Amino acid sequence: MYICPVCGYDKLREEPYDNDGNPSYEICNCCGFEFGYDDSSEGRNFETYRKRWIEKGASWFNLKARPVEWDLEKQLININTNI
Repeated sequence: MYICPVCGYDKLREEPYDNDGNPSYEICNCCGFEFGYDDSSEGRNFETYRKRWIEKGASWFNLKARPVEWDLEKQLININTNI
């Protein structure tokens, strides 16, 4: 599993970008960021998207995949320690 650089979700199925910088186009189940679309096409960076997502209430994007014991603060630590 891989970590989302936006929200710290640690269960992405693919690396957000390969060694050549090509995006996976995977959509993060937690924050909804799509690697290769939201960054390239929409011109968003991780920090701006994260800030906006949190300001809007940090809603879980894919409600079917939301862990029962989800803790946003613990998840955000993944960004500081793994990126």
